[in-house]
Amino acid sequence: MKKNVIVMGLMALGVCFTACEKNTDGPTIPEGTADVKIEEDNTELSQQNIVNWTQYSVQVANLLTKDATNLRDAWAKDYKGEPFATTFKNPGVGKTYTSYANCLQQILEGCADIANEVGTSKIGSPRDKWEQKNYTEAVYAVESWYSFHSIDDYSNNIVSIENAVRGSLTKTNSEHCVLNYLQKTNKPLAEKLETKVVNAWKAIQNIAAPFRSHIGNASVLVAQTACAELEQVLSNEVKPVMVAASEGDLKPIVEEYVDNVVLPTYEDLAQKNLALNTAVRNLANNPTNESLEKAAAAWMTAREPWEKSEAFLFGPVADLGLDPNMDSWPLDAEALKGILANGNFKDLEWSGEFQEGDEIISAAQNVRGFHTLEFLLFKNGKPRNIK
Repeated sequence: MKKNVIVMGLMALGVCFTACEKNTDGPTIPEGTADVKIEEDNTELSQQNIVNWTQYSVQVANLLTKDATNLRDAWAKDYKGEPFATTFKNPGVGKTYTSYANCLQQILEGCADIANEVGTSKIGSPRDKWEQKNYTEAVYAVESWYSFHSIDDYSNNIVSIENAVRGSLTKTNSEHCVLNYLQKTNKPLAEKLETKVVNAWKAIQNIAAPFRSHIGNASVLVAQTACAELEQVLSNEVKPVMVAASEGDLKPIVEEYVDNVVLPTYEDLAQKNLALNTAVRNLANNPTNESLEKAAAAWMTAREPWEKSEAFLFGPVADLGLDPNMDSWPLDAEALKGILANGNFKDLEWSGEFQEGDEIISAAQNVRGFHTLEFLLFKNGKPRNIK
């Protein structure tokens, strides 16, 4: 997830609480957020705005399809003269990656980064705002709160780590992978890594749902701790062992990671975004509550492989700006609603070389991607209804 800093005018129209829990280390923190008033909740899909609404959805779906396809093709077909898969599997002096140890460092830092991001940013940022009594801002900070999909998002981020260290998408270890290497050379560390991955996933699954309505719950702190412990094991214990391994041992680990994890994940992402595009086009051609439900279901399906790719947000996905293109959060809600009103879909596009922090590029990225489409398809955890 690419986080962009947006100045948003937030106003709590009335805050009340239905549940409280005791925190022995500090003040009593209200748990429920169901009654926090959120401005976007007042934006309705109706017969009066349905043309712009569905056309906006189509434009966003088109861009998601384009970005997912470009990402897959950059790894599998061509990126600066050869597939990025080839670049990553063939390190050497003077190349982007100088050794297989350098590749393993990249793989494990990607895993550690997403474990840290889930704990400190995706879960931690809303919790921090909540503890500061900024209740409305806390809800705004929860990624995927329109669809109530946050817990699944974060859980799939941990799955992306599991897949990376197993070298597989099947919950079993590939012949050559981080976990198998550790099983042979440092079995206690292999078992510790597996335990920390499982603990983080379970702790996130055990967050009181939906997260946006239970930011103050004690289960949130348990999940943060589990993510921090996973990040520490990856960074401080697993990475030093793996980068010290021989190049001969690391070469097949890198190859199977690319062939068994990265390439099939991005292929899945491209195919499921094509299906999402079809569902959104069907919605535009036949705007009914039934077609809205089908488009919302397709969004859920298409989002999963993206979240399962977040342990490897390096290479083309970073260099080409595809991460913020597809997953900027939070949205610029006011600009989004402006586009709904005026139908100026050119505001979604940018051109030229990607530069992080470029205001023009960021403005376009903040009104497209998965979360814009989520806003257009969902309200309060359910598919929208046409008023």
